[in-house]
Amino acid sequence: MPHQADPVVVTPAGAVRGIRDGSGERFRAIPYAAAPTGAGRFAAPAPHPGWSGTRDATRPAPTAPQPARDFGSLDMNPYFGPGWVPADEYLTVDVHTPAADDGRRPVMVFVHGGGFVAGSSRAALYDGGAFARDGVVLVTLTYRLGIPGFLDLAGAVANRGLLDVLAALGWVRDSVGAFGGDPGNVTLFGQSAGATLVGALLATPEADGLFRRAIVQSGNGVGAFTPEQAGRVTAAAAAALGVEPTAEAFAAVPDADFLTVLPTLAGLDLRTATATDPLAGLSPFAPVLAVQPADALAAGPAADVDLLIGATTEEGRLYVVPQGKLESTTEAELLAVVARVHAEPGAALAAHRAARPDATPGELRAAVLGEALFTAGTTRLARAHARISGGRTHLYAFGYRSTALGGRLGAAHAVELPFVFDVADKPWLHGESGLLGPSPVPAGPAARMHGAWVEFARTGDPGWAPYDPRCPSAHRLGG
Repeated sequence: MPHQADPVVVTPAGAVRGIRDGSGERFRAIPYAAAPTGAGRFAAPAPHPGWSGTRDATRPAPTAPQPARDFGSLDMNPYFGPGWVPADEYLTVDVHTPAADDGRRPVMVFVHGGGFVAGSSRAALYDGGAFARDGVVLVTLTYRLGIPGFLDLAGAVANRGLLDVLAALGWVRDSVGAFGGDPGNVTLFGQSAGATLVGALLATPEADGLFRRAIVQSGNGVGAFTPEQAGRVTAAAAAALGVEPTAEAFAAVPDADFLTVLPTLAGLDLRTATATDPLAGLSPFAPVLAVQPADALAAGPAADVDLLIGATTEEGRLYVVPQGKLESTTEAELLAVVARVHAEPGAALAAHRAARPDATPGELRAAVLGEALFTAGTTRLARAHARISGGRTHLYAFGYRSTALGGRLGAAHAVELPFVFDVADKPWLHGESGLLGPSPVPAGPAARMHGAWVEFARTGDPGWAPYDPRCPSAHRLGG
């Protein structure tokens, strides 16, 4: 067969050369904004200056500064990726397309999770081969994390990580047509922290017109910090670094030093007179907003956006089982967790006990965390969107139970991702410590879930009835 030359695409910033494989064409590490260095780490993303000649887009990008993440006995490397791969130019996108032609295909833009402190588009789970195979242009992006991304500082623009996602959507609008995508049919989707950012963009006026559909996988429509809560994190970070809590002072601090102080920020008590801790002490960073996204949807593009939203049925087990807390949690530890996330902890715990009368303290801890971190905020966002969008909301619940860690992991947070990306058969997800466990996964559930995401991106209809707040029910997936 004659050799096909590597594909070259001309974008507004310059030409890029990718590679062709069995599922289509891939282009990696394309900058969507200028490198965030020095004081620029605390400014809004700036346009990339562009380049001359043809840029090599065949190698993976560097990643945002981030700490190593350890989930005990569970291998979460396919989720977090390689960790910090240092270099300045990490605000980039990867594009996986069936062909860089004039095909005008549906575009899906993915925002990774990782607690606002970790993750990247290099994670193995986010391989776009199945989307390209099925006629979708997949764009994955990186954004600023941790202190550069989300610390609220005097003299700094707020929510810089969120603004990065907004800038990447601007790149998609201006450039994705050259990669065979339709800039008028963009679905923004994300998981965990990425899903919370998607929910925030639904309430952001500047996002109007940048995406037509949205998918919120295990996010939190009420997961933002209040300015008062953010101020506590800022004060602690400044004290740990020995600098003033200003953008000017932080601009002189190297990224590596930011990472060294993160452990001192873990577990800060963020409860105030008006708010509980939406992240249960698991992360000191989140978008900082005066009004939660679920309560501010009318201010943004949400009414004109189709929404697919849901969670797994046992979200909280990720934060309990791999660490041995399913067995070791005491009543006192359970009460402490409930008090962190509920204004009326006694009543909340009583409701959980009534729903699970035979549950152990560890099982109740997982249930409390799952509801507080994901399902309660998912329900509120779904209801709010359904009220303003007129039948354009679709709710799901993912129930496939991973057999990892002796079958105890279950339908935990992140277990749906291999199904969405149709990679559930990959060996690196299996084994006793793999995300999906030692048991093989039937082909049907992954094909159906991935297919629903693709169809939603094409048409706005994933294949089941819209959500009705008057008769709330979620479509079951994963079975």
